[in-house]
Amino acid sequence: MNEGKKKAANKLKTARGQIDGIIKMIEEDRYCVDVSTQILSAIGLLKKANIDVLNGHIRSCVTTAILEGEKQGEEKIEEIINIIDKYIK
Repeated sequence: MNEGKKKAANKLKTARGQIDGIIKMIEEDRYCVDVSTQILSAIGLLKKANIDVLNGHIRSCVTTAILEGEKQGEEKIEEIINIIDKYIK
């Protein structure tokens, strides 16, 4: 497992804990704005975990593909562009 995936896994574990806490808040009928704030915090961690995964992918898989040849590099670049497109929508 590369460093990006390790960082992402730690963030995802933290987000999982936050989500469990959010569910508990909802079950306890806590104040809606407090619940929403915690949801946004979990979303932020998920986005950061995604960046860690993509960063590792670009630095390993994409770099290797580019060095192997034009076709492989183009395919990996296209994958990243598609992910970025989904990310910004």
